[in-house]
Amino acid sequence: MRSLSYLAVGTALVAVTPAAAQVRPLLDPPASAEAARAGVEVYLLNEGTAAQSARGPDEIETIARDGTRIRLIAAPDEPQSIAPGSFARVHYRLAASYPVTVAAVPLSTPPTAGQAGAGQETIASGSIGRSSGFLGRFQPFAPTYGVMGAKSSGTKLQVSFDFRLLGKADGPRLDFAYTQTIFWATDRPSGPIRTEIFSPQVFVDVPTSQTLTIGGGYAHDSNGGGVRDSIDVNRFFLRASKTIDLGGAWKATVTPQAWGYFGYHGLAPDIDRYWGYTSLGLALEQRDGWKAAVTARGNPGTGKGSAEAFLSYPLASIDDRLPHLYLIGQFFTGYGESLIDYARRSNQARFGIAFTR
Repeated sequence: MRSLSYLAVGTALVAVTPAAAQVRPLLDPPASAEAARAGVEVYLLNEGTAAQSARGPDEIETIARDGTRIRLIAAPDEPQSIAPGSFARVHYRLAASYPVTVAAVPLSTPPTAGQAGAGQETIASGSIGRSSGFLGRFQPFAPTYGVMGAKSSGTKLQVSFDFRLLGKADGPRLDFAYTQTIFWATDRPSGPIRTEIFSPQVFVDVPTSQTLTIGGGYAHDSNGGGVRDSIDVNRFFLRASKTIDLGGAWKATVTPQAWGYFGYHGLAPDIDRYWGYTSLGLALEQRDGWKAAVTARGNPGTGKGSAEAFLSYPLASIDDRLPHLYLIGQFFTGYGESLIDYARRSNQARFGIAFTR
């Protein structure tokens, strides 16, 4: 389990006033300097008896979990105050230049429960007003993207997210995930939505080490049809994910999965002949670089199955002034890309933009 380092900010970094001395910054050290480029959350604990402004030191020096000493600079945050004995969450960014030194200094003992970790709401203001949520519980799940192909391949859109219901991010947890896939027939004159797949999941994930996570739960897939044209697939599943460090910032991930069906399937009573009972995912990726991933599933008894592959590259690696999106290619071959086509074989190639991968 990751630990939090207590950071005492002295005069070497910032002039500390008596009021500021009552506000102690706490942070979860990032994995590396590269990980800190995306921003680091810092918790400001008010140890005084009066409310204080949520303003931490201008600069913080800490040690990443890989042993690299890094320097963080306060990023602009919405003004807020901290009640006595409470805390606020603010953001820091990696300094443009920092000394790269490896220090064999152990991180300090984690703070007691209630000092940090509960988090505060993330506030967003827009033309519809203010909205808020505990967004630290959200994370990517399946890729979120929009791709387009030639002729009958049409356009494929997918949105996916994971929300942690119970537990901590680095321990056993109960999650809810949702994926919606839209097949848009942009090759037709009116451009109709041809079909959709709605895929909620509820599952438990148990990290057994830093490189292995085992999970299991319930998955539902539906085309959203009515009594006469509905396809509904209900499954219990077990899966695992193992990450292998290949060196040079390259990692490989292997994800086997097995499932069983239950309940009524609507217009697809024989979907097991085409989807089978197992799948295997393989991915090869470099942080801020290329990622290639393929997932194959099928039924050896019928010889029917499918494979879907993704190849992606971040736009920001081409030019850091470009948005944080990915160029992506999506390829499918076999049976059942959509539920209404579960018994039809097809080959599709599409290209576009991804928000997550």
